[in-house]
Amino acid sequence: MPTFAAIDIGSNSVRLKIAALNRRRLETILEDREVTRLGESVFRAGLLDPRAMEHTVKVLRRFHREVQQHGADRVQVVATSAMRDARNGNAFLQWVRAATGWQCEVISGLEEGRLIHLGVMAGSRIKTSPMLLVDLGGGSCELTISVKENIEKIVSLPLGAVRLTRGFLLHDPPKKKELKELRAFVAEEIGRVEREMLRAKVKLTVATSGTPAALSDMWAARQHKRTTTVPRAGLLELTHELSRMSLEQRRTVPGVGTRRAEIIVAGAVVFSELLSRLKLTSFRYLPLGLRDGVLAQMAAEHDQRADLRTRLVAEREKSVYDVGTHFGVDHRHAERVRTHATRLFQALKAVHGLPAQYEQYLSAAAMLAEVGSFINRTGRHRHAYYVIVHSELFGFSVQQRRLIAAITRYVGGSRPTLQSRPVRVLDPKDQPLVERAVLLLRMARALEQGRRGAVKGIRVRVEADRVLIVVDEKTTGAELEIWALRKERAYFRNVFGRDLLCAEP
Repeated sequence: MPTFAAIDIGSNSVRLKIAALNRRRLETILEDREVTRLGESVFRAGLLDPRAMEHTVKVLRRFHREVQQHGADRVQVVATSAMRDARNGNAFLQWVRAATGWQCEVISGLEEGRLIHLGVMAGSRIKTSPMLLVDLGGGSCELTISVKENIEKIVSLPLGAVRLTRGFLLHDPPKKKELKELRAFVAEEIGRVEREMLRAKVKLTVATSGTPAALSDMWAARQHKRTTTVPRAGLLELTHELSRMSLEQRRTVPGVGTRRAEIIVAGAVVFSELLSRLKLTSFRYLPLGLRDGVLAQMAAEHDQRADLRTRLVAEREKSVYDVGTHFGVDHRHAERVRTHATRLFQALKAVHGLPAQYEQYLSAAAMLAEVGSFINRTGRHRHAYYVIVHSELFGFSVQQRRLIAAITRYVGGSRPTLQSRPVRVLDPKDQPLVERAVLLLRMARALEQGRRGAVKGIRVRVEADRVLIVVDEKTTGAELEIWALRKERAYFRNVFGRDLLCAEP
């Protein structure tokens, strides 16, 4: 059974989850967590504190030993709000890599929300729609509207429990003025999305992470029964009581815990304002989160038959389409290029030898190859590279976005080399493969040279020293497309070591 490990470096704590893919389902093997407060100094001074970094690296070394003991086939490490804000984040990432060998990816708030949604959908059987998913971390709060198990809207607000505690609650217990200012700030942030959230007419609110876990435990203890649902009236009551307690008193409350007690007031205020302003009757806590989404995505990428594979592909395609729309791409033309690229990828497998996942990268590149024209036709391929690297392409990691961007970068007159910067920043295993994908996209674009859909299809015959492509043309003729394809003959021979012949039927 393939085994995956997901590590979440959060602003408040670091989490590890190891799971095995058994009969297309993930089975948890190990979970570990430790509070390191990595984001505490970031929200105060904009820098990661050396002691917090050292503590976090020490925890990651322990996680590394656990991952090795369980023989994980793949490890993915992600970092969130604190790393997004820290001015010295790169130094920490280099420290982590030196200590563990892991490449940590700093994900955006929107990608964080998408992965949490994926984790909840993979790990629960909730079908209620529309649903609001709330994940309150140490540095940010992600709100996701889910309709029929698909993401409708994601927003990321700077309402993390550690961030708000350090910014507003300076006394123990908090002063009335501090609580008033905190509520005003939270209300202002929620107000930016309040109208849109109310319009969704949410039927169920699901909450993940430590704060709702503690609040639901408190409510269950008070009700003397097992429940993970907290009504709004009960939440307001708990928030009022917690805000009047000292730190030592909060530490004695069942379900809160020693470290959570330090930040529970700010977290409770956020939930109180959310439920009140969005007219939500209650929230239901689920013990799922970002690490579950990371695991689900790894499983979907590994197993072509995995149940979540369809969801991941759909999310990727929608994101690519939305980015293309934003930058004025002619979708009909782009889709014809993508169709040709996919056919070439399948027909030339024995020639290009690219991994199966490259078909999705090539597909995305075909749809986004012209986004750079929105900025300027001159230098459009350089502009396309920049746009793709910095766009929110849901479902694609930073490295995958760089790979897609590199493929689009070289569909013009220039050629990729191992010394080219777009190639150098890629994962070493991808660097020698880029040129092959670039050539397939160049051939696909040649088959749509006239932008009129003149080519109905292609037939490919692979021989020992050559490849023959027969172009099935429409009644309008495809002389221009055949000419453009023949122009790639020398490049084809250089990359694949075979001759390229092109003919009409």
